[in-house]
Amino acid sequence: MQTKFRCQHCDIDFPIWDFAISALMSSQIDGASEVALLSTELQRLQTTDTNQKSTYVPRTPASRDGYGFRKSGVSTPLKPTADEQSFTSTSELVPDPHGLGWPAKSTVSRLNATPEEKAEREKKMAQAIRTVLECIGEDPDREGLLRTPERYTQALMFMTKGYEERLVDVINDAVFAEDHDEMVLVRDIEFSSLCEHHLVPFTGKVAIGYIPNKLVLGLSKLARISETFSRRLQVQERLTKQIAVAVQEAIRPRGVAVVMEASHMCMSMRGVQKPGSTTVTSCMLGCFRTQQKTREEFLTLIKSK
Repeated sequence: MQTKFRCQHCDIDFPIWDFAISALMSSQIDGASEVALLSTELQRLQTTDTNQKSTYVPRTPASRDGYGFRKSGVSTPLKPTADEQSFTSTSELVPDPHGLGWPAKSTVSRLNATPEEKAEREKKMAQAIRTVLECIGEDPDREGLLRTPERYTQALMFMTKGYEERLVDVINDAVFAEDHDEMVLVRDIEFSSLCEHHLVPFTGKVAIGYIPNKLVLGLSKLARISETFSRRLQVQERLTKQIAVAVQEAIRPRGVAVVMEASHMCMSMRGVQKPGSTTVTSCMLGCFRTQQKTREEFLTLIKSK
């Protein structure tokens, strides 16, 4: 047990073990006995602490089955706990049973929709777009806009088709055993996505690099992973993170690095109206985060021509 001792000079409470107080306060114990008592008690505390640590059961790692992360409705990964000495922020990822990376609230219903349900959903969307046209002062019945609600519905479904793609189908078993331990880099992967704040596009390029750990991923799959997550309502910061974590979960490499550069229409055609500005985001996992030389090599390679 602990007790507290208040210093009369600084008015601060200091914790003191009861056994130490008893030893110090008792006049029946000489110096040698006091040292022996303290030594015994310290050994007991160390033994107790060791036993408590031995009973700790580490959290079961996230399953690779389906390559799905997080429960439905949660869009970003959590930080690791203090007990988990993981070098990535993926240690608390919760496997998604549907294999969807960070599914939204209605993602599963869209994924499993029947043709009848899909047609009903698109009809509902077209009616909503017709209402939007009326609200902005247009005539949805004039020739140029007569089929615009249906066209925009199809376009929007295409631009958000990432909600219907399972990562396990995207990767499609393109994971190969190779004894290669040097950096793999694919750069200048073009992408386009929709800003979730204004529903206007942002476009750019992404570079993805990783250092294998006995497994390599088909090169085209890096581009397909980028396509899957970009074809959703996004913010660039989250998109960068999701691509990195997807690669990390798929092949468990020594490290993953992703750098994304994009131009946002929400900044160029509205708001501050600053065309030509670019936004750069990065996500470093594993050795790219912990080893400066590895990170610098990656950043040098993506800038070289």
